[in-house]
Amino acid sequence: MQIVRLSTAVPQSEYSTEELMKQFPCELREPVAQNIHNLGVIKRHLIDHPCFAGKGETPMKETALTDLCCQACDKVIREADLHPKDVDCFVSSYDANPFLSPGLSQLLIPKLGLNPFVRYVNVQGIASTAFTKTLQVAGDYLAAKPKGKVLICVSGVSSFWFQNQVRGLKDVAEIAKIGKIEDSRHRQAELRKWVATLQFFLFGDGVAAAIVSNMEGGLRVGQIEEVTNVDEKDYLAGYTRLTCFDEPFKFGIQSHLGKEIPDLGVKYTSLIIDRIFGDKHKNRIDSAKKWAVHTGSEKILDALAEHHRVEKEKVEESHYVLRNNGNLAGASLPFIIERITSISNLSRGDRILMLAYGWGFSASAGLLDVQESFR
Repeated sequence: MQIVRLSTAVPQSEYSTEELMKQFPCELREPVAQNIHNLGVIKRHLIDHPCFAGKGETPMKETALTDLCCQACDKVIREADLHPKDVDCFVSSYDANPFLSPGLSQLLIPKLGLNPFVRYVNVQGIASTAFTKTLQVAGDYLAAKPKGKVLICVSGVSSFWFQNQVRGLKDVAEIAKIGKIEDSRHRQAELRKWVATLQFFLFGDGVAAAIVSNMEGGLRVGQIEEVTNVDEKDYLAGYTRLTCFDEPFKFGIQSHLGKEIPDLGVKYTSLIIDRIFGDKHKNRIDSAKKWAVHTGSEKILDALAEHHRVEKEKVEESHYVLRNNGNLAGASLPFIIERITSISNLSRGDRILMLAYGWGFSASAGLLDVQESFR
């Protein structure tokens, strides 16, 4: 199975971290501002203006999301020299979508001009490991239909969640003071505001699309492995869940980022790399010319590179995407791979290791081998 073509799309609206800090609903104390800078994000693109505020109940619009998905998908179909009706299977992955149902695939099929009888799959809630999961789904289809052509769309648009969480905030306490609050309910409320603030400044919006088939050329997809929830409650380290109010038709969203995520990232990526390479540690490090590592945060990227003894130049594209796009959830890996293939001097036989980790708690890894110039 090959990734024949890969494309990405970002919203037109670009915001620097400094600009967003000035526009934030409340003044940010210096320790909180330092936490934000430590994320390693300099700028990112967002589909909606972060200061937009509606009154009353306002249904979220799906247009900006579907338009961005179509931009990436239309481009990759065109560059693969295909017609939309040539697509036999459509796999769409996303976490946030204004429609809880129907899924993103159903919204995109008519807009893209795909055959209404096309095989389609919605992959929701996989978060950071979504790209490797969509490749597995595509591989299963191609095993049954070897001459098929699969279109993958991975949405990294999360601003529907994270912008709404911070609207109307009056203050955000620093984490050191939050830990000293004795009343547990008060402490949790303040921690929730701090987490929402960090998420707002960490995540950006972007969409990636790929054409996958068994034809020659491109990037050959090798072994893919994944692991999730080693300990029963590891999934509670990071999540987004629905909440409810004592009123009809009222729901909210609560997100959480646990302090144990960096350690879990190291633990889970170690498990999944060993699953692929076994005990051949030298081969594990040296066989991959580049590492595409999910853009969790600068601290997590540095911790993983140090733990796995990866040279800085092998992960520089991951840092680039984090700085310029933020955390793109499941779309981060294809953004990094596009960056690697567009600027790196890759030759036939060179190998890229994909490494993702995050909510679930999960990790996945996959190998890509260069078959020809992939531009």
